[in-house]
Amino acid sequence: MENIILGLLLLQSRTIYQLQKRINEGLNLMYSCSMGSIQAAIKKLLQNGYISVNEIIENGKLKKFYTITNSGKNYFTTWVNSPIDISTNKNPELSKIYFLGFAEKETRIKLIENHIADLKNLCSVLNEVCKEGVKISSENKNNDILYFQLQTAMYGYDLMKFNIEWYSRLLKNIKGNN
Repeated sequence: MENIILGLLLLQSRTIYQLQKRINEGLNLMYSCSMGSIQAAIKKLLQNGYISVNEIIENGKLKKFYTITNSGKNYFTTWVNSPIDISTNKNPELSKIYFLGFAEKETRIKLIENHIADLKNLCSVLNEVCKEGVKISSENKNNDILYFQLQTAMYGYDLMKFNIEWYSRLLKNIKGNN
């Protein structure tokens, strides 16, 4: 979570609510975030001197804007330039599938049907994000940051399509086993 926050703050200073909104709108495939997890990460980043906070009164309300420090930029740069760690590529929900044989057949079918519906909804959202990303990228041809953000969205879209196909096959097999 800390590195995601640092990366977002490299793009612009943000409030904690703006961070949560941005993570939920485009990075939720990588991290699910609660306000508590963001607050904990912000606290850690402040303690390490990787970010600073600037309090501003806007429309009569006190807002705290967080900004990345030079130390935070160095930390983030080291992280982003380090090897990609395959051991962190986990899907904890697969543990439910692993043990789904303990559930009743009707429950298995319903759980998987609902999961497929959720995946289709997410896939639709990601498809729109990708379409918008392609449009924005074509207008900013030399922007490496936008390029890799778009590639990540496309990965998410492709992953959702794969998951829909995989779970659909699983559902068909479960329904076929009487």
